[in-house]
Amino acid sequence: MIEAVADRLLYFVVAVLLGIGLYMTVASPNLVKKVIGVNLMQTAVFLLFVTLAFVEGGSAPVVSQEAVAGRHASPLPHVIVLTAIVVGVAVTALALVLIIRLYVGFESLREDVIQEVRRND
Repeated sequence: MIEAVADRLLYFVVAVLLGIGLYMTVASPNLVKKVIGVNLMQTAVFLLFVTLAFVEGGSAPVVSQEAVAGRHASPLPHVIVLTAIVVGVAVTALALVLIIRLYVGFESLREDVIQEVRRND
């Protein structure tokens, strides 16, 4: 029983990170907290991809005489996660720049206050 739970522990961590990120994105009126929530959801997806790519007893997919007959881990999920991390950093930077511009224009980081000011203009 303990071994089954230990084997699935990373999936539980992924679900918790995804849930916290979703809650922060939906429930918080603060725009910076929404960006942090999106980043938590991205991290959960990255962790899920790396967890699914794990091969018990696998080796790196490098062609050598010792590793020809063994089991290999696929490098594709790691490449996808690395690319997604770069894209995520760029999207986060753009979102934070837009939030700074909103703060300069509306003097608030709360979504409801910004919408109220826009309605009154």
